[in-house]
Amino acid sequence: MDQYVGTGRRKTSVARVYLRPGSGKVTVNGREANDYFHRAENMVVFKQPLVVTEKESLFDLLVTVHGGGESGQAGAIRHGLARALVKYDEALLPTLRANGFMTRDSRMVERKKYGQRGARRRFQFSKR
Repeated sequence: MDQYVGTGRRKTSVARVYLRPGSGKVTVNGREANDYFHRAENMVVFKQPLVVTEKESLFDLLVTVHGGGESGQAGAIRHGLARALVKYDEALLPTLRANGFMTRDSRMVERKKYGQRGARRRFQFSKR
């Protein structure tokens, strides 16, 4: 059985995407994708590589994802799916790269600094 694997990352989320020939069924952490993602926007985000390459009904997706929140996980799945599609067909790489799906979004939460209330927020200044 053919299977293509891609690892995707976004913020603190890591997703392993298994691409298998099938009918378009998506399973995320053992649950149906519609049940797993509460926001329709996130459903659209992670399916973008399939839509762009016109391969929506060609594959079943089995995804294991952990860490972060819902939006970060959707972004991680998108990244992993794009990588798995390239393993399936190298000719899809230019299309996926042009749409920005092959690039890992490196934006992370900035750390909190000492003597401050947050990463950039300061405590209120009092002159007297």
